[in-house]
Amino acid sequence: MIICELCLYREGSECKLGLRTPKGMSCREFGAVLDRFCANANDFVNARQVVEMATYFGVKGSELKKVKLMAARAESDRL
Repeated sequence: MIICELCLYREGSECKLGLRTPKGMSCREFGAVLDRFCANANDFVNARQVVEMATYFGVKGSELKKVKLMAARAESDRL
């Protein structure tokens, strides 16, 4: 798995921003989006669930921080 599979800016196998595909789980322009973690919006339980998924996939550092912010926003929007 690569970080692009969870990114907002991925379209097909290309980056909308024109960046090269990274070999690991880091990208300076990573854009976390809930749709890439939960295909069905009803599958979203809470922010902790998404953060655990990201950690399992190997997301770390600033990318994990972006996932946490996105998940927290999604959770507060549901309330």
